[in-house]
Formats: sequence, C-alpha cells, structure tokens
Amino acid sequence: MEIRPERGGRITSLRLDGDELLDQGIGIDQPTAQGFVEGGAFGWDEMVPNLEPTAVLPDHGEAWRLPWEVLGEGVMRCTGRLLPWRLERRISLGDSVEVSYAYTNVGDKPHTAYWCAHQLLRYRSNMEMSIDVPRPAEGRSDKVFLPAGSLDHVRVGPVVIRWDSTMSPDVAIWLCNGDLGGYRQVAIEPSWTQPDFAPGQTRSWWLRIDAL
Repeated sequence: MEIRPERGGRITSLRLDGDELLDQGIGIDQPTAQGFVEGGAFGWDEMVPNLEPTAVLPDHGEAWRLPWEVLGEGVMRCTGRLLPWRLERRISLGDSVEVSYAYTNVGDKPHTAYWCAHQLLRYRSNMEMSIDVPRPAEGRSDKVFLPAGSLDHVRVGPVVIRWDSTMSPDVAIWLCNGDLGGYRQVAIEPSWTQPDFAPGQTRSWWLRIDAL
C-alpha cells in the first residue's frame, strides 16, 4: 500500500501478489481543481463530509482536498476547514486490509455528517462480481443505488469488500468503462448520513478487504 498524506490522505496503490488493485487514473493530478473528476479520479479517497457540492462545501467533500496528519504507522487524521469535522482512519495490513474510522463533530453546532468509501478499483468489462449490476458499454459509465442495508459485502475480481451494514447502510456501485476522459474503474461505495450530528459526538465504523 502507498499513501499520500498531503494529497487528501489518498491511497494511491494497493497491490495483491504484485498486481495493482486500484485504478491509476489518466494522468490528471490537480488537487486544487474545482471538481473531483477535474482534480483526478484515481486511487482510494474518503468522501467527507458530503458528496454533492453545496453552497459551502466542494464536490465530493473536503477530505480529498486537504492534507492529512500522520499520527503513527497506518494512522492518519484530517480536520475540516469549511465545516468543523475530524476524521481519523486506522489501517492494518495483514491477511486483510482492515480500516477503522472515527468521525467527530469538533464544532459547537450540529451539522449533517456524511462518509462514503471511494476506493476506485481497476475495472474490466469481464471481471467477476458477486452482484448483478448492468455493465456500461464502452465509453459509458453508470451508478447503481441499492436498497439501504441490503448488502454487507461484494466480491470484485480477486477481493471481497466487507462492511457493517448497520453502521454504513447505504451502498452504491460506480462503474466507469472508458468514460470521463478514459477512466476504467469500479467502486463499491458503502456510506452513511446522519443529520443533526451533535457537537462532540463521535461515530465509529469499519471496512475490510479480503483476498479470495
């Protein structure tokens, strides 16, 4: 695994038996861009504290645009500038990739809190997946939203992505087959949203990637 703390804590490489699992993008790496795709959609980011842009918050959240603080081996933290949130992420590598998260409202007012996993895996049109979703044609992309709580794991190629569906009930599948300038990626996106997240409140959850 390779991580760039200064680039939004982005995991840029994750290899299994020497094979790269994450999409390496199309050569665009511009963290100051207005939109996420314009900034370069590759690797693994955390979408916090929003997905869609708002009057205050940028596209795909703040976390991918901010430098992260390294607290120790596999432990990093990021604090919002436009909204008072803090996200801590702990990664343990062994037989699995085990990731634990803690989100805290560090402000003095409630706000709507949001997290979405955004690991952009390399996509092939014939790759095996454990869920039957439409495969986009060449040059197209699609995003499928599944019923809340309906899944707690998905197999994608040589790995299985698992999460706690009680803590991260919402899930979407993003597939891009040469769209947006040539990206070929698939993302399994468990997420959660909590309105009125109170000052000082912390929410903890986990995600795991197992090799087959």
